Amino acid sequence: MATSIENDPIWKQIDSASYLFLSRLFEPRDNSLTIILEEAIANKAKSGPRELPGDITLEDSCPIEPTSDCRVFTLHWKNYVSYCVMEEMVGSCGQYGDEKYTGRLLRLYSKSHFLEFVAKNTGAHFEEYRHYKISCLNHIIDIVATSIPELQSLTREEAGLIEEAAKHWHQ
Repeated sequence: MATSIENDPIWKQIDSASYLFLSRLFEPRDNSLTIILEEAIANKAKSGPRELPGDITLEDSCPIEPTSDCRVFTLHWKNYVSYCVMEEMVGSCGQYGDEKYTGRLLRLYSKSHFLEFVAKNTGAHFEEYRHYKISCLNHIIDIVATSIPELQSLTREEAGLIEEAAKHWHQ
């Protein structure tokens, strides 16, 4: 099921990240979707014991978080059919053995429950649906679109400008 998008160097960078955080998701115009992702790492610079609720102490742990050395990415769909954002803890359950996909953190599905749901509940699309899933530490995002996303690797400054502009689009 490999397509040209899975061979894109930025796709491979996103999928090879240790962890991802959803930084921002917004619609720059109707039926258009932009997602900003931050790579995250186990930040060894902040290693040490951590106190958790219930008098639990984790020795020599470190937070998983974006650092100034981590990459920032955008995925942009000019049009989408549907998308769903779930809090990561509740989105990780269920029976998914019958689904087919390629990728790890950034997946492209050829068969999925979400794809079936969208196909049953929409119409008037003459192009093939594609289901993308992004598995972040804070959210799981499912996107169904008829086109592939535009991918970019950004500096933190460029990502900040996009986020700042997004605040003003919907005021």
